[in-house]
Amino acid sequence: MHARHSVLFEPIAIGPKVLPNRFYQVPHASGFGVAMPRSQAAFRGIKAEGGWGGVCVEYAPVSRDADETPAVAADFFDENDAAALRLTVEAIHAHGALAGIELFHGGVADANGSSRLPSIAPSQLAHVEMPGAVPKEMTLDDIARVQSDWAEAARRARDCGFDIVYVYGAHGYLLTQFFSSFFNHRRDGYGGSLENRARFWLETLAAVRDAVGQDCAVATRIGVDFRGEPGIAIDEALELVALADPLVDLFDVNTGTWPQDSGTSRYFPEGHGRPWTSQVRRATRKPIVTVGRFNNPDLMADLVRSGELDIIGAARPAIADPFMPRKIAQGRIADIRECTGSNICILKEEVNRHVGCVQNPTAGEEFRRGWHPEVLPPSSVADRSVLVVGGGPAGMECALTLGRRGHAVHLAEASQELGGHLRWVRRLPTLGELGRVVDWRATQLGKLANVTVVRGRRLGAAEVLDYGAAIVVVATGSSWSRDGLQPRTHEPIPGADAAMPFVLTPEQVMLEDKRPAGREVVVYDCEGYLVGAGVAERLRLDGYAVTIVTPFDVVSPLSDQTLEGQFLRAHLHELGIGMRRNVVVRSVSPAGVTGVDELGEPVEIRAGSVVVVTQRVSDSRLWEELSADPAALADAAIAGLYRIGDAVAPRMTSEAVFDGHRLAMEIDSANPAAALPVDRREQL
Repeated sequence: MHARHSVLFEPIAIGPKVLPNRFYQVPHASGFGVAMPRSQAAFRGIKAEGGWGGVCVEYAPVSRDADETPAVAADFFDENDAAALRLTVEAIHAHGALAGIELFHGGVADANGSSRLPSIAPSQLAHVEMPGAVPKEMTLDDIARVQSDWAEAARRARDCGFDIVYVYGAHGYLLTQFFSSFFNHRRDGYGGSLENRARFWLETLAAVRDAVGQDCAVATRIGVDFRGEPGIAIDEALELVALADPLVDLFDVNTGTWPQDSGTSRYFPEGHGRPWTSQVRRATRKPIVTVGRFNNPDLMADLVRSGELDIIGAARPAIADPFMPRKIAQGRIADIRECTGSNICILKEEVNRHVGCVQNPTAGEEFRRGWHPEVLPPSSVADRSVLVVGGGPAGMECALTLGRRGHAVHLAEASQELGGHLRWVRRLPTLGELGRVVDWRATQLGKLANVTVVRGRRLGAAEVLDYGAAIVVVATGSSWSRDGLQPRTHEPIPGADAAMPFVLTPEQVMLEDKRPAGREVVVYDCEGYLVGAGVAERLRLDGYAVTIVTPFDVVSPLSDQTLEGQFLRAHLHELGIGMRRNVVVRSVSPAGVTGVDELGEPVEIRAGSVVVVTQRVSDSRLWEELSADPAALADAAIAGLYRIGDAVAPRMTSEAVFDGHRLAMEIDSANPAAALPVDRREQL
């Protein structure tokens, strides 16, 4: 351990409990809730094993009208729910960590999709973002009922073995709704003055404190400033912290809305909330924890040593590397699998209802596939040498995992630089942090004596057959269509030919330095995520007048699923980039593009050049040539030929990394090309 990091491993009292170090996995969703108790337990338990001193489950509704369906929460209504979460408590305690649960009521934000009960709130004011969501204004009986439910849930948590129970009020949920004058228009003792608006929060804290006594620590999560959005301002929040201080053992503080608090690295740097969270120390001497996508151990130590924070909170970095604390303790800083801040974990949890990670392919697979981020079983066919062709995310992950399992591996990359498409995507404006996916794997590959990385060598079928490998993995990636093949027509766009001077692909812009003809450029984006917007910004910064045209309802809809859509579109607008939505391009010419809008009306946009970001196409030619000649494979003593990543189907980087890891983990199965079935025995 580096001496300057020792402060991170000092124990700290949290009320009646002692946190063994300063690393704390804050509550965050997983998609598991109580419906998948074994996945939940394995997912949290691996973090405790990795050295996180405190590990929390996700938000746990305390009342039937706090139903989060269709979202997945850790329902905590009865003994059945408690039994499901008891597995997680045991998994956390097995490694000496404290277990926390985030007791919650969302108020007007609760969808109540299963309970079908009306949402409740301090005042009958419609939800800011959910169309048609008008709550019931809470009566005094409702207030007493919710507080009683919260206390009962706290007792259930105590009996379940949880060490820390939360009174969760951040991110605009019910407690914040009472405290914020934007949401609270009441005229009784729960509205009006700051003291009145704080009353519901304080009474709930007192009820929970009475319920658990000295058996549990009591934490509260509070957004200390909404950063320009309606909610709470810092001065009010500090008054609330001071009022709550006698009732609270741990202040878990954050800032802004959820998209701000969990902001992507594109627009929010590490520790971006510190201008606000650093002020909380003025109001309390109790332990303070906050998040900030902390990857840098030096910064973590400085924050604790200065007293700005007592505990380093993490959600995304703990997913990316559950063993970060142990690696810091061992002085293995270069081995930390740093969070990219891409928020793929949030997309996976919110959309797919199963957490995942672009950096850590084992995240969420601890139970159902039995994967561990640090401990890999030796391969039963490790005597077979492996050639991996293609050094992109899938190929690098596959080569690394095979090497860790004992195989002699050669990773052959045609260019001089590893990374596949990330070689140039990471050079697009705001996307540099994605380079961590490549850099970490390059570092780890360099540490394995049984892995050889060959750069600048493009292998054809004859060279692969002559290479001498027993197993060949084709990871040759994909490239953007050169003729505008697009999803809305499943045909190329007439006039779109990347051999012409007025038509460009993203690779031509970023790798070949092909420049647009004329000053005005249309970027036709059918991907709806990173590349279209990134290329548009690159060209705008180079001095071109750029318009993004997309067939989707908004520019980059996938960015909404990673909590960055609103910031991306605002950023593009500030740069002067035009945006045309719901337009399908039908033709391309040196004069611009023509198409139709959502109503079938004709659209014409003048431009000297068009960048077609329509669809990626697999580069599977090598695999096709090899697989077409089984006799040649047999003559070359190649026992297995497989393909992974974008060479199979172009997809998000997280899925390419996963695909490379899966093949490497199952290379000694009966048929590595077909994924093994997962363990679905979740129920107790």
